[in-house]
Amino acid sequence: MTDTSGTPHHPVGRRTVLIATGATAATLAVGAAAASGTPAAPDTAPVAAAAVCTLTKEMTEGPYYLDGQYVRADITEGKAGIPLKLNLTVVDDDTCVPLPGALVELWHADALGEYSGFVGNNGHDEPDDGTFLRGGVLTDARGVAAVTTVYPGWYRGRCVHIHVKVHTNVTVTSDGHFTGGQEIHTGQLFFKETVTTAVARVSPYSTNTVTRTTLAQDSIYDEGGAASGLLTLTALGGTPAAGYTGTLTLGVER
Repeated sequence: MTDTSGTPHHPVGRRTVLIATGATAATLAVGAAAASGTPAAPDTAPVAAAAVCTLTKEMTEGPYYLDGQYVRADITEGKAGIPLKLNLTVVDDDTCVPLPGALVELWHADALGEYSGFVGNNGHDEPDDGTFLRGGVLTDARGVAAVTTVYPGWYRGRCVHIHVKVHTNVTVTSDGHFTGGQEIHTGQLFFKETVTTAVARVSPYSTNTVTRTTLAQDSIYDEGGAASGLLTLTALGGTPAAGYTGTLTLGVER
């Protein structure tokens, strides 16, 4: 697969993964239990454990991956942009039980569509330290990885998205990086088009003059909703500038 900007993507394996959104999946699971006469799981059970997972395929890694980034919960490094609080739950694909201690690694473009380590590819001149908007965090006992970042911008030929990898058995080094382990999932996270349209009117996103590719026009996103990585977005305030939370449950093969 080739990036429409002319930079080749690096394809990944065609392993299947499971993805479900928490509230919807839990509702489906409880409904199925009622229909079968089986008691619903108690309220204390993790939502993901009762989830009805939907199969989806992994997505391309893309051309902008860099190895060995920091393990940290905040990847913004002072980058300007609308706040985005991500809560990603990792579950085992066979049981939907949360997977603690997995490293969820993220990387994405800034408001002007530039990736750290590759600044200039989207036509903007800005400082490049090779690490902004990159990093990973270990999932907690509930399988949740909580990451603070900013709403991504866009670049030529792609809709707004975040890249994600899930690793197991990594070693966190003394300088705050990670090494080793097994990479068990590579995918992308996507954003509702109506939200992105509102975000695009806010500075500094409004200064990005590169033509924006929509979800429907994107060569990677397949209109599969949450099953294809579409985040559930919740506003943090009354205006887009206040920011959003983004949630999704990823089921992976160990």
